[in-house]
Amino acid sequence: MTPKIVILTGAGISAESGLGTFRDVDGLWTKYDLNDVATPEGFARNPELVMDFYNARRANAAAASPNAAHAALARLEVDLQGEVLIVTQNVDGLHEAAGNRNVLHMHGALDSALCNACEHRWPAPAVMSVTDPCPRCKQQATRPDVVWFGEIPYGMDVISEALSQADVFVSIGTSGEVYPAANFVAEADHFGAHTVELNLDPSAGVSRFAETRFGPATEVVPQWVADELARAQK
Repeated sequence: MTPKIVILTGAGISAESGLGTFRDVDGLWTKYDLNDVATPEGFARNPELVMDFYNARRANAAAASPNAAHAALARLEVDLQGEVLIVTQNVDGLHEAAGNRNVLHMHGALDSALCNACEHRWPAPAVMSVTDPCPRCKQQATRPDVVWFGEIPYGMDVISEALSQADVFVSIGTSGEVYPAANFVAEADHFGAHTVELNLDPSAGVSRFAETRFGPATEVVPQWVADELARAQK
């Protein structure tokens, strides 16, 4: 039987590529109130501010390169005689840049634009404006194609199905505090998956995992991948 692995990644996997987490001191997020830039209400109040914020994030992500942790997961997808699904909370494209193909962006993506009027999606330009017309309906209803607080993450049906069939569930670089992702480990465990946390420090939900490894993502992720590939070859 070929193994099925579901991997949840959070901001911690991209931190060593220069993309900050919510809690980084002096990081991009610390300069803004999340209620102003990461909620539908904030966008309604001041869409220009929100656009400026995501334009800055898009520029940061475009300048970043995949690190050794991303590269290791790409190797896993290629070399494992099984199925690997990456469910990422990140809106950067570093998994794809590293070579992963089976990636689900549950919180959307910086390189995508969304029409608030007709829900059409298209590749986002480097600099987006609230006056940009939708290519399909022509209304000036452009917004970043990211999931804000209070909105439903993308692909939840696909994720739930994958968790119910997973042999291994791995959480990498996540805080364990943001739902519904924080509950994925419980779902996977319920269906019998071996659960693993790879993180810089223990997450809020560390006690839920059967196996834990702590340290920089560029160290613990490649080592776990090497171990997993070795186990699969036995």
